[in-house]
Amino acid sequence: MPLSIHDTYSRTKRPFEPADPERVTLYVCGPTVYNYAHIGNARPVVVFDVLFRLLRHAYGDDHVIYARNITDVDDKINAAALAQGVSISTITDKFAAIYNADMAALGALAPTMQPRATAHIDAIVAMIGRLVANASAYAADGHVLFDTQAFPDYGKLSGHSLDDLIAGARVDVAPYKRNPADFVLWKPSKAGEPVWDSPFGPGRPGWHIECSAMIETTLGLPIDIHGGGHDLIFPHHENEIAQGRCADHAETYARYWMHNGFLTMDAEKMSKSLGNVRLVHELIERFPGEVLRWALLSAHYRAPLDWTDDLLEQSQRTLDRLYQSLQDAARETGRSAATPLADPRLEAEALAGAQAVVDALEDDLNTPAAMAALSALATALRQAVTTKLEDAAVKQRTLVLAGGLLGFLQADPGAWFEGGADEALKAQVETLIAARAEARRAKDWSAADRIRGELTALGVEVLDGPGGTATWRRRE
Repeated sequence: MPLSIHDTYSRTKRPFEPADPERVTLYVCGPTVYNYAHIGNARPVVVFDVLFRLLRHAYGDDHVIYARNITDVDDKINAAALAQGVSISTITDKFAAIYNADMAALGALAPTMQPRATAHIDAIVAMIGRLVANASAYAADGHVLFDTQAFPDYGKLSGHSLDDLIAGARVDVAPYKRNPADFVLWKPSKAGEPVWDSPFGPGRPGWHIECSAMIETTLGLPIDIHGGGHDLIFPHHENEIAQGRCADHAETYARYWMHNGFLTMDAEKMSKSLGNVRLVHELIERFPGEVLRWALLSAHYRAPLDWTDDLLEQSQRTLDRLYQSLQDAARETGRSAATPLADPRLEAEALAGAQAVVDALEDDLNTPAAMAALSALATALRQAVTTKLEDAAVKQRTLVLAGGLLGFLQADPGAWFEGGADEALKAQVETLIAARAEARRAKDWSAADRIRGELTALGVEVLDGPGGTATWRRRE
């Protein structure tokens, strides 16, 4: 079935048709890098990473161009740099590197390109110049502002009239604005802030114009898909459309708009004031990144997601079962599922077996259905291992290929359960497990229980398998 996407702009689910199948373009609003990312910031990264994987599966790796920007000039960045007495690049380089490492730990592929706002000042200035030249923007009191009255379609993305948007938003009604909803494209820099020369006077860009200029420069307008969090629909994406279309008089800025839902913490909005913010950087010290990824994808991307300890524990258990299926199959087949099957026909059969996952993802990125399909493939693999071993290698390979579409099951099963244990701990655990197995064979249950207690004290959980086999995993 063809990929269908719920388009925020049209409020309908539409079949996806790229402008050029040889160059499919995707842009997602990235981070403002002044601090650590929280788990809510990670949801769009993981969601659109799945879309990136699906598009590459459909059109080929070399035919999908994915840009996820970095905002590296902003009031919060400036404040942090001033407080620490360093340049903004000291702040942004540090936290951009941490952000990329944290997202990689969640299994997110690197985007094709990662444009930075400060590297596109010339493009930003040029776009503002075009808007001023065609009377879509005006200079006032050292600022340049977009004239929202110049764009009749303003509000169509969010589905509200201009008057409704003004009434429902906290709009900065400065005296130099012609209209309350007009927004800043360029503004004077304060003392100690970064500053660039421009025809409008020295200053720095506003937030909204940065994305439009980076999209135009890196991908070209219109793009196929623009993604981001639900909170960006207004004003950020609404303003992007207005300035982007007015700058080149195009009818379309993005052919499809996708927005992921909010993430709450135990049914409450995540906020610093409530003290319930969970940082990715800290969470990946407690849980494998794949567990966090599973939790983030457990609800449909457009639905809200409640982040709880129960969700994480359930995600861990589910992934353990999937990896256990792969480990048991590897023991019986004598091969790793990471290696393609030698017979091309069998490899094609394994890939075809992943179609149920593809079908679910092509239905507006239905990750819960795709994850259910993945679990069904694991069940089929376990059945093949016990009843029809000749089919197990293909089903083993299918499970890994299907998992890869979602960003799962790409680790070695043994390494998954060992959880990064060093060689000394591995040797100690394997010795204890062997001693426990011997005690169980001798029906010395007190000795077996004592050894299990020693393993528990080491932070290790024993997983007893069929036929008396046992594997283990690190606990947090």
